[in-house]
Amino acid sequence: MKTLLLVSMAVMALGLTACGKKGAPHAPGPSQDVTYPGTYPPE
Repeated sequence: MKTLLLVSMAVMALGLTACGKKGAPHAPGPSQDVTYPGTYPPE
């Protein structure tokens, strides 16, 4: 019973660590085409 609890806790912990994002966020597309941050409304 104790081993089952230990195994189930390990599986849940591994499952939660797999949910993280990899790397910093970046805008999609080529960097020369990114127009953000921009002013609103565009002129």
